[in-house]
Amino acid sequence: MYKFFQRKPKILSPRVVVQPYLSWQSRLTSVIIGCSLLLLLSWGMYEMGRLSANLHENVIEEKLAYLFDPGTCRHTKKQKLCTQIGDLIQQLQISNAANQDLAEEMKFLANENDQLKEKLEFFQYLIASNTKSGISIYQFSLKETQMPGEYRYALTLIQGGERPNDFKGNLRFTVKLTQNNQSKVIPLTKKNLQQDFPITFKFFHRLEDSFKAPPNSIVEYIHVEIYRKGSKKVILSETAQPTL
Repeated sequence: MYKFFQRKPKILSPRVVVQPYLSWQSRLTSVIIGCSLLLLLSWGMYEMGRLSANLHENVIEEKLAYLFDPGTCRHTKKQKLCTQIGDLIQQLQISNAANQDLAEEMKFLANENDQLKEKLEFFQYLIASNTKSGISIYQFSLKETQMPGEYRYALTLIQGGERPNDFKGNLRFTVKLTQNNQSKVIPLTKKNLQQDFPITFKFFHRLEDSFKAPPNSIVEYIHVEIYRKGSKKVILSETAQPTL
């Protein structure tokens, strides 16, 4: 009995598991590797889903093309259904043709509207210039045509005043261009190689013509000078750069 009370009590404790210590560098590396694996897995599943969807759409398009083919339709569907499908296709073609015609007509009307605006501005300028005597340049333009190396220029002159006399003079055009990294100024000439373009008008005069630039050249601008007949003094000059 005494020995029983003298026995030392035992301390019962849970099991102790000893694990190796992991540094924060190792833990961070494990997290990065895990995230990378998850991203690769997600990307692979996305690509598989996209390929599956594209394949499904292609199959549907092939089925629709097969079903709406006139020859196939006659063999697999009723004649009435084939007729309805043919009528719908014909109506769709007619609608597309009508839309194209409408677009062309709208484009034509827009161009005509721009021309009317230009004419209106011209007459307004002409009326306003009647109070001023002498000639003036209303418009001077240079445009590149669809032909390679071809340019078209247009010049409109106006003479104002109550009772203007006929203006008689000459025009001289020069073109500045760059060819083989060299700048050149070339005069425009008529068919008889004359540089003077004689003009005679009372109220307004319009000149429109074209020229072809030398090969491998870039036109920078065109310049015009106006002289009175029998005089070498320039009374007006203007420069125009090419536009599309």
